[in-house]
Amino acid sequence: MLELVPFGGGEPAVPLTVVGLGLADPADGALAYLAAYDVHRVPVFGRCEPKTGIVPFMNSVTQVMTTEPYASARRFFWIVDNGSSHRDKKTIDRLTTAFPNAVMVHTPVHASWTNQIEIFFSIVQRKVISPNDFTDLNQVRDRLRAFESRYNATPQPFQWKFTTCDLDDLWARLDRHTTDHQEESSARLAA
Repeated sequence: MLELVPFGGGEPAVPLTVVGLGLADPADGALAYLAAYDVHRVPVFGRCEPKTGIVPFMNSVTQVMTTEPYASARRFFWIVDNGSSHRDKKTIDRLTTAFPNAVMVHTPVHASWTNQIEIFFSIVQRKVISPNDFTDLNQVRDRLRAFESRYNATPQPFQWKFTTCDLDDLWARLDRHTTDHQEESSARLAA
């Protein structure tokens, strides 16, 4: 996680929280940006909340699941990391009770990079949060909303460059590397 503290204009710094990008002390005033990304249709559904947690997460889910075509979809998969607001069985139950067509899928621990919303968050970090020159949370909120509107006006799906063949090659290299080191270790022990 990266801590971001807005500053500028000689004003006191205002802590900022962007889900996936940062964490600040909510007692000082913070903003959480939650976003959902449709990997096929590509719109981003973002929202600003005063903090993260179960209620803000479910607000984000509701924002998407009450919109067509998601509301009437036979099944809709929510790919999520293992954040505390959406990692346990209670969260899965809460989601399927509220939206029976929703299926929650967790990325492996330490593999949030496989979740495409993380790519979007990295773009937000580079194009919206930097430079970190905000003097108040309204500026942050306005910049996030403006960026989301521009992003959604010309959506393009992320093009993964890492193929299954690339994965097979990586596994083969790792296997060779492991075998080579095992043979070196065996030779040293024999000597």
